[in-house]
Amino acid sequence: MRAVLMAGGSGTRLRPLTCDLPKPMVPILNRPISEHIIDLLKRNDIEEIIATVHYLPDIMRDYFQDGKEFGVQMTYAVEEDQPLGTAGCVKNIADLLDDTFLVISGDGITDFDLKAAIDFHKKQGSKATIVLTRVPNPIEFGVVIVDEEWRIRRFLEKPSTSEIFSDTVNTGTYILEPEVLDYLPADQECDFSKHLFPLLLEKGEPIFGYIAEGYWCDVGHLDAYREAQYDILHREVIVDYHYEEQSPGIWLGHNTQIDPSAKIQPPVLIGNNCRIGARTNIEAGTIIGDNVTIGNDADLKRPIIWNGAIIGDEVHLRACTISRGVRVDRRAHILEGAVVGALSTVGEEAQISPGVRVWPSKQIESGATLNINLIWGNTAQRNLFGQRGVTGLANIDITPEFAVKLGAAYGSTLKPGAHVTVSRDQRSISRMVSRSLIAGLMSVGVHVQNLEATAIPMARTVLPTLNVAGGIHVRLHPDRPDHILIEFFDNKGIDIPKGKEKKIEGAYFKEDLRRSQIQEIGTVTYPSRVIDTYTTAFEHHLNVEAVRHSNSKVVIDYAYAVSGAVLPQLLGKFGCDAVVLNASLSPMAPSAAEREVLLGQLGQVVQALQATFGVQVSANGEQFVLVDEVGTPIRGETLTALMTHIILTAHPKGIIVVPVHASGAVEQVARRHDGHVIRTKANPTALMEACRANDNVVLGGSGDMGFIFPDLHPGFDAMFCIAKLIEMLTVQERSLGQIWSELPRISHRIQTLRCPWTVKGALMRYLVETHPADALELIDGVKIVDGNHDNWVLVLPDAGEPLVHIFANSDDRDWIEEQLREYRTRVQDFIESEQGAAEGVAT
Repeated sequence: MRAVLMAGGSGTRLRPLTCDLPKPMVPILNRPISEHIIDLLKRNDIEEIIATVHYLPDIMRDYFQDGKEFGVQMTYAVEEDQPLGTAGCVKNIADLLDDTFLVISGDGITDFDLKAAIDFHKKQGSKATIVLTRVPNPIEFGVVIVDEEWRIRRFLEKPSTSEIFSDTVNTGTYILEPEVLDYLPADQECDFSKHLFPLLLEKGEPIFGYIAEGYWCDVGHLDAYREAQYDILHREVIVDYHYEEQSPGIWLGHNTQIDPSAKIQPPVLIGNNCRIGARTNIEAGTIIGDNVTIGNDADLKRPIIWNGAIIGDEVHLRACTISRGVRVDRRAHILEGAVVGALSTVGEEAQISPGVRVWPSKQIESGATLNINLIWGNTAQRNLFGQRGVTGLANIDITPEFAVKLGAAYGSTLKPGAHVTVSRDQRSISRMVSRSLIAGLMSVGVHVQNLEATAIPMARTVLPTLNVAGGIHVRLHPDRPDHILIEFFDNKGIDIPKGKEKKIEGAYFKEDLRRSQIQEIGTVTYPSRVIDTYTTAFEHHLNVEAVRHSNSKVVIDYAYAVSGAVLPQLLGKFGCDAVVLNASLSPMAPSAAEREVLLGQLGQVVQALQATFGVQVSANGEQFVLVDEVGTPIRGETLTALMTHIILTAHPKGIIVVPVHASGAVEQVARRHDGHVIRTKANPTALMEACRANDNVVLGGSGDMGFIFPDLHPGFDAMFCIAKLIEMLTVQERSLGQIWSELPRISHRIQTLRCPWTVKGALMRYLVETHPADALELIDGVKIVDGNHDNWVLVLPDAGEPLVHIFANSDDRDWIEEQLREYRTRVQDFIESEQGAAEGVAT
């Protein structure tokens, strides 16, 4: 049997280790990762191997050559012009694959029983078998669900945290029949998970999942790189060590000399031709390559040291990675998680702080303390983007230097000379951050159209008219007043998709940022007709005559954040009386409790003035709470149902788009008007994309997120919604109180539980496996429908916090109480059992 070893990866997240090495050639226990894979294939009687290579291909070919020295037969297929993807590179060698073959990734460590997987494949008569395993946190991997016959029912490539529906993941190992390659186009980039497997499912081909027992680690980032090696030393995975075990847990190469006074605590691996000095302390978990010299009195606590390194006297190394040929001089300290690239020098008494990365061939001066990566910028968390944009503590996480680098990363994903808009709310912190973003964009040759302080609806509306590649908006986070939120829009004004976010993250973390020549530096201009553009669109999509004859009086509370201050001017232009409260700007956003006090005051003013209604505007013009004519707040699910009722009354048979967790009252209202409801994932981008993708959408969003009128612009707009309410109340000749009384009496409750990140995937799989498939909806989280489609329970993992939300919906309150009790207990019990099992494994 032949195996295809996919070894084309450049390993950007492992830099600087992969600056001069392809990822499959990065050493694990002093041997390339791909050599451990070849050892695994040999143990499973697979000795014909075709390696597909792309990044620095000669390094692998020079090392393995024809494979004879390693007991296998090796051939190579080079992707010359561009990477063809996981499936494309295999299609490229289809003429060499005339029988059942195995595809395996060259950048993971595993000891799976591949013979058992192959036997399973043949027994099932499968065309394609995916080798699966279960992991605590599946967010980095492709998630898969199989039925009781092991047929694959569904999979999702690298889900967001809210999309996880299982902890069973794709390991990148496949057993395939050659005819499946006929489904793939020649010489085109394509992927097994994104293209081939969905197509096989669609065509009804037998495609199975084999859940393998044993160890598996995708060496995708620097932490995993270290952890995999510690696991091997502690015998958690079966590998060939390639060195003699001289005493339990101590593997030594030949011609290695260790001073008798050195202390070694197993497990430790030390390579060939090493010299270990007097009184050196080597603690458990340390891995030392070939030809390494360690000076006297050195203290090594779990470092990984590559071949040819020279470590001086009294050096302290702490769980760091020291690459090929690095020299660390006397009394230097390199701390946990730090990585020093090949051929670099660390001077005497220098210190490299935790997590800092040094690129190859760099010189760190004696006595220097390095707190940042030696290219530019600080290291940051692995994911920049959360559920919505980039967020962090103002001037702590989101600092000027962070924003400069983020702007440069975003600009580096665009063509030189591209234009983008930058807008913000009116806070001083937002001005500071937006100016830093502008500096970063200019540095990579991107031109900026600075909209300055602008409500988000206006920024989205003007974007398509400016011929720009996209936009950035900076504001205080609507739910966390001490946080900044940075959002990115595409050229239509919609939040950018996950794929674009990943590109920006890649540019940020690789620190592979474009640097422009002086004459190519970006410019800043200030568009002058932003308000006019928004006003024109606003009037075009509003029945101005109805508003003009409404004689409405509206009270607007800005809660000390003057976003969308253009609204009173617009309403005044149409003959409406707008009374404005709390329009001065406060340096700090009011707390939730303070907003409630302001809302109570708003209700009193509405009553005193006998106003048509009142609104408290928030989120820089995107969201609002409504107050009816008697001063009662209308928000959340009630506001969603009310807006649906009002809009469908005017547009019967229209489409309403709401998030998956919105109240079932929306469907009941829609049925009254022959309307249709589309539910989306619980994130704003999904809502915006669904509103754009479907014809005849008359309203999108929810009371918690805001409302979208797709004909106006693709985002949430509280200002237009307020004007539309005035229009509809006039045309329909009703008050808010009258409309509220007509809404269906649906109960909708939510409970939130703590749920560790590592349990979320297993919890979703447990829920999927313990309910019949026809009772499940897997739009986002797991929704269990109880016969009557208005009765459902939704278990939704939180995208940004270690939480899980349980929603229950019904017109029967007793049913809701019972279901919430049941699912709260089920979820808590499952979390406790998983944590108990994890603690048992740890001990």
